[in-house]
Amino acid sequence: MLGCVSSPSVFMSMASGGEGPSSASHKHTNRLAKERSPYLLQHAHNPVDWYPWGQDAFDKAKTEDKPIFLSVGYSTCHWCHVMERESFEDEEIGKILSENFVCIKLDREERPDVDKVYMTFVQATSGGGGWPMNHGRRPGFKTVLTRIIEQWQNNRSALESSGDRILEALKKGTAITANPGESPPLAPDVANRCFQQLAHSYEEEYGGFRDAPKFPTPVNLMFLMSYWSVNRSTSEGVEALQMALHTLRMMALGGIHDHVAQGFHRYSTDSSWHVPHFEKMLYDQAQLAVAYITASQVSGEQFFADVAKDILLYVSRDLNDKSGGFYSAEDADSVPASGGPEKREGAFCVWTASEVRELLPDVVEGATGSATLADIFMHHYGVKEQGNVAPEQDPHRELQGQNVLIVRYSVELTAAHFGISVEKVNELLASARGKMAEVRKSRPRPHLDTKMLASWNGLMLSAYARVGAVVGDKALLERAVQAGNFLKEHLWDAERQTILRSCYRGDQMEVSPPISGFLDDYAFIICGLLDLYEATLQTEWLQWAEELQLRQDVLLWDDQGAGYFCSDPSDSTVLLQLKEDQDGAEPSANSVSAFNLQRLSHYTGRQDWLQKSQQLLTAFSDRLNKVPIALPEMVRSLMAQHYTLKQVILTPTQTLIDNNEYAFNHQRDFLCCVHSSFVVMLTDGTAEGFLCQRLPVLSSMSQLGGVATAYVCQDFTCSLPVTDPQELRRLLLHGTTDMPTE
Repeated sequence: MLGCVSSPSVFMSMASGGEGPSSASHKHTNRLAKERSPYLLQHAHNPVDWYPWGQDAFDKAKTEDKPIFLSVGYSTCHWCHVMERESFEDEEIGKILSENFVCIKLDREERPDVDKVYMTFVQATSGGGGWPMNHGRRPGFKTVLTRIIEQWQNNRSALESSGDRILEALKKGTAITANPGESPPLAPDVANRCFQQLAHSYEEEYGGFRDAPKFPTPVNLMFLMSYWSVNRSTSEGVEALQMALHTLRMMALGGIHDHVAQGFHRYSTDSSWHVPHFEKMLYDQAQLAVAYITASQVSGEQFFADVAKDILLYVSRDLNDKSGGFYSAEDADSVPASGGPEKREGAFCVWTASEVRELLPDVVEGATGSATLADIFMHHYGVKEQGNVAPEQDPHRELQGQNVLIVRYSVELTAAHFGISVEKVNELLASARGKMAEVRKSRPRPHLDTKMLASWNGLMLSAYARVGAVVGDKALLERAVQAGNFLKEHLWDAERQTILRSCYRGDQMEVSPPISGFLDDYAFIICGLLDLYEATLQTEWLQWAEELQLRQDVLLWDDQGAGYFCSDPSDSTVLLQLKEDQDGAEPSANSVSAFNLQRLSHYTGRQDWLQKSQQLLTAFSDRLNKVPIALPEMVRSLMAQHYTLKQVILTPTQTLIDNNEYAFNHQRDFLCCVHSSFVVMLTDGTAEGFLCQRLPVLSSMSQLGGVATAYVCQDFTCSLPVTDPQELRRLLLHGTTDMPTE
């Protein structure tokens, strides 16, 4: 999609990207060769005179009186690669662009603020914003460029006038404000409406919320589990939990889950979670790990905890940087193991039946019909001789004869089919997956985007902290602490008191000039730090979270209308000051901030943060009332405010602070019981402590019998103290320490 969006005029392409030629000699090299972004580097050898986003490009456009052609994308985007091959590698198109426009390439992950402005325009004028935007029945790319040039030369004033009118309309249409005297909407009503809207779009057979394509949408699943937690005795509450658990289970069994090398792909192209778009994004891994570990807490099922650990195994192995940070993504496309110059989607992940038979030829002792390991594996994971991908799921014929692994039978059914024990089947399948993982290592790998983003690293910090605390895994908690240290060392400018958006792998990690952080960077890091504090009970993380919230308030709070702007409102190069009003692939940073403010208010006793959260929720009242399904994470924040977060206050022994093995295990057992509806805090009973200074009531809480003790409180009105983790679990789930009747 191309369109005139403003004056000075900007014309835009939203789908672009790809891998540059692999040879050392290039016919063309442009100024993007000096950039750090993998996405910009992919376009360094296009026959287009690309500029990065910045003042040099803007000055050139003014000096030469040319419109700007803005191309937005990211390095692991499949459709971006398609557009590069079809358009930006074409010599004729490169000549048209370079002679008539000032061409700017933008990595949307580095500058989400700019991307949001132009995506808002596209959605407002075309009714959608999905990629690719200049395919199908739309005019050819060259035709569109020619028409724009003609309009620029012959109809300039009308174009500029149109741009001004559109900009004004967008400013009015995107305004989100709280009127004086208003209150947030009623949480139970909004939550019920959100549940009903999700139930209406729920797909019962395989879970999820549409037929196809089907996205994981962790924000929906977290809402449903929170909805259940305050509606446990109602049929709606039971249904909400069933919807969340069934969706999580079917995703884990499906092809969207990488059964050989762990982690989750971006989305499923079909309704049964079978054939994915094979890209792997850090933000998906982070949110899904939290969703699965939360599911394990509310259901008590080990299966969900195992999936959460499986995700973090993938991230630790394949998206891990030695600095403590995490890389952004792995591409969907790679060169097939059989060779050839053309990359194909999924080539790294799929299997032919003959490959599986060749790799797993051994006859399994005691199995019916002298079955081989391949027979058992192929039966369990739906591998077919002719391939298991339907033609309609493979429009480019890249997966012909290939198999995407999907669990077709329970382990019990597979065991019965081959006449062997369940334990034996588990052992055989694990062995087979291990052998296949070794083969995968020898295949050409997909492109890895080694950009480390503050916001996504904040999400991942939450994942390691939450999962590590629940399963009691010291290594995961240590990795969470590493991630916290990485954020402070590499993405925090202590001198300017500013979060930085990104850095890169290598000896020179920082970006120059640095990109200042956006709202999601602050909000997601603060949330991660609060989760890290609750997992480790080390007050340095709580302290930093408090400092960052104060900076977020100064830099991004809207004093007139309430809520937070996505980016610095003083940046004149960004034409719209937006407040993100949708929880999508990532939660809206305003949704997360509403929750952060409530949690921090409980930790610090600051009532102004509770009031800020209320003002924020009031600003989004219209959206929350009409389409709460668009903001399920914000509905959770509204529910937390209405039902009031409970505090779980731990009073440890001195050995717990010293962190010996027994104390760690006891603390772990307490933390395993607590999920996201509660605020966890540690008091050492001295008035000098960080929390006791802010909340003097804590200094009066003491241990029972010299062992770690927990108090469950609401507004610091507390239950009787408990020393048994199982008593704490019953207290949190049922409001009593009595054993529930069956």
